Amino acid sequence: MTVANTMSTTQCCIAGGGPAGLMLAYLLARAGVRVTVLEKHADFLRDFRGDTVHPSTLEVMAELGLIDRFLALPHQKVSKVGGYVGKTPVTIADLSHLPVRERYIAMMPQWDFLNFLEREAAHYPGFTLHMRTEATGLLEEGGRVVGITAESPEGAAEIRADLTVAADGRNSILRQRAGLVVDDLGAPIDVLWFRVPAAPGDAGETMGRFGAGSILVLIFRGDYWQCAYVIPKGAFAGIKAAGLVAFRDAIADASPFARARLDAIASWDDVSLLTVRVDRLRQWCRPGFLCIGDAAHAMSPIGGVGVNLAIQDAVASANILAEALKAGRVSLDNLRAVQTRRMFPTRVTQAIQVAMQNSIIGPTLTLTEEPKPPFALRLLQWFPLLQRLPARILGLGVRREHVAEFVRGGGVKR
Repeated sequence: MTVANTMSTTQCCIAGGGPAGLMLAYLLARAGVRVTVLEKHADFLRDFRGDTVHPSTLEVMAELGLIDRFLALPHQKVSKVGGYVGKTPVTIADLSHLPVRERYIAMMPQWDFLNFLEREAAHYPGFTLHMRTEATGLLEEGGRVVGITAESPEGAAEIRADLTVAADGRNSILRQRAGLVVDDLGAPIDVLWFRVPAAPGDAGETMGRFGAGSILVLIFRGDYWQCAYVIPKGAFAGIKAAGLVAFRDAIADASPFARARLDAIASWDDVSLLTVRVDRLRQWCRPGFLCIGDAAHAMSPIGGVGVNLAIQDAVASANILAEALKAGRVSLDNLRAVQTRRMFPTRVTQAIQVAMQNSIIGPTLTLTEEPKPPFALRLLQWFPLLQRLPARILGLGVRREHVAEFVRGGGVKR
């Protein structure tokens, strides 16, 4: 569906059909709010997006009564997080003891997750999704944001709304238009994503491998491995200049794969660069305008927590804003309450990521000898009970959000 060259009105207009945007739209529509989502792409089929659905998100699905249908989608379960440091196997987090229904990370392609949310949201009459429609600017009156300007194949459009939400990612156009200040916390790494075909006899265990000057994360997808190769910030140009053969050789040295299997990386088109950023807005809102998800705080891929923080942002936003939206009186204090609620977990999670980048990941990329597990990791192996602490932080986050009762049952389906 696309937007015509006209003006329309809604209670909430959300730019971006990612996890934060679609989850917020679903929750608001379920609570009886009229909500319009603008997504610039024609579909959700984009490779190498965040595919880790953590127990905190699975618990949200359970609270909404969606969990059984959600888990009917193809996925793999990861109940223990670990890998190899040099040649030593280590377990970092054991999720099997978490106090929730689903005690594992569900590895699910993000497009399946988003298509699921869209189908569920479509049951509610207040939900509208416009694909191939890109938010380009903000409508402002008297110092307040009152809507969005957009472009679709049919031309320009304006959508007026009581609340405009930027969920358009770490390169958010709308937060730029709003003039909000971003603090860059720094990231010394980038990540190269690629696929390697699975072979009969593969263990199928998702893991990380820390070697001499290399870090490789392997995510088992059934018929292939999704691989993340960590490189120093800005090093991709030099890697490309050295040639594809040298790149395959480096992956062979860092991975358990036979060299011949890496011929599946046939060209640089098969390698996707993720430029890692860790940043956050000082202020997430202005009158009539709010940023959530990556638009408010870009996360490192460490731990795969980005999607799940975005979902938690959406739940907190719906809990705080749904009744005010229905009453037509969303105040700046309401919007600040969302930032107040979500800033603490954002700060703590980013602090952990920055510490890991600077003390573990960055130094590993400069090693010339096989690393050995540091004392903290050895302690986790000696006393497995301690693995429950990182499991709780990884699986449930720093501040877990629960869907409010009036959000769960406030709306009427079509």
